Amino acid sequence: MTVTVAIDCMGGDHGPVVTVPAALDFLHKREDAEVILVGDEKSIRQYLKGVGHPRLRIRHASEVVGMDESPALAIRNKKDSSMRVAIDLVKSGEADACVSAGNTGALMAISRFVLKMLPGIERPAICAVLPTMSGHVHVLDLGANVDCSHEHLLQFGIMGASLVGAVEHKDRPSVGILNIGEEDIKGNEVVKLAAEQLKTSGLNFVGNIEGDGIYKGEADVVVCDGFVGNVALKTSEGLAQMLATFLREEFGRNLLTRVAGLLALPILKHFKQRVDHRRYNGACLLGLKGVVVKSHGSADAFAFCHALERAADTVRNNVLTRIVERIPVLENA
Repeated sequence: MTVTVAIDCMGGDHGPVVTVPAALDFLHKREDAEVILVGDEKSIRQYLKGVGHPRLRIRHASEVVGMDESPALAIRNKKDSSMRVAIDLVKSGEADACVSAGNTGALMAISRFVLKMLPGIERPAICAVLPTMSGHVHVLDLGANVDCSHEHLLQFGIMGASLVGAVEHKDRPSVGILNIGEEDIKGNEVVKLAAEQLKTSGLNFVGNIEGDGIYKGEADVVVCDGFVGNVALKTSEGLAQMLATFLREEFGRNLLTRVAGLLALPILKHFKQRVDHRRYNGACLLGLKGVVVKSHGSADAFAFCHALERAADTVRNNVLTRIVERIPVLENA
């Protein structure tokens, strides 16, 4: 099976200088993949530097959605943007997935407008992978839906479990709901109602999980609304940056600490690799009638290539089919 990925080459903080080399790396790693580079053809060819590839095509798009642009205006006024054209390719079936590092709000809005929602799913959710002490965890929603009902949280749990079950080949991935305590009486009414529904959903529900439980690896999937999820994500990113800064400052404090830093270099390199956020780049927009993956806007080529691989894995493992198969659970919950 060949997987074709449409790439919004113009999106993100860097555009073709990152997306084009990442596409070439992706093709080198995945012989089962093809890519369609979407964007200004002249700019794309500039970064191809004369390199041709039999599994690479270019689709010209004359417009770009700005990182701070209104999603509504992007839908209405920029029908030939690289983002819109890439999503249209998924809609038409010419591509199996779309990957963009562009404006998150616009990507979500255009994807929902063009692709529509899977039956039984009311809202799409951003699902990303985070490192844990024992491996990694999938968390959703991370910002698409600020306000959620308990039905939405149930849908997120089903979609997250379907994704993990398909991609990681787990029969019954564990699902937890993010809360302010492990006890059933904790949390607001929405979270408590969602927990009750998750208990009877047929999922492997393990109950409430506190914030530290995300990184302890207490569940394969952690469900929350987009407001809480985004705050948790950004707080975690800030903490990681602070710790990295502290380490550099301490090892550079004087000659003795610099020598200690050199001795500890192998350990520090391994530590950096384990927590390197670039290895986890690429958040799936679950619930759509098509595979769309959002890359971090500041991603480098290494990180963007991981987003492309995530998109290909999502397609190859039939995640959308798995979600559709689980949707009848909603009617009985």
